[in-house]
Amino acid sequence: MSKKENDDMGMDILSETENFAVWRSPDEDGFLYHIELGSITLHLAADEYEELILLLSGTSE
Repeated sequence: MSKKENDDMGMDILSETENFAVWRSPDEDGFLYHIELGSITLHLAADEYEELILLLSGTSE
């Protein structure tokens, strides 16, 4: 997907490798985060995404 297509759709790619990507898109409550893992994509609300990052980093609140 080209940068222009990303901008037109309101997508913001946060990180990307050859096989994985993390991007966000606008939502009425802020942003939805999308984590592409091969053929699986997780769609998370902002609070769910933040909790997942805490889980993966091994930190807790």
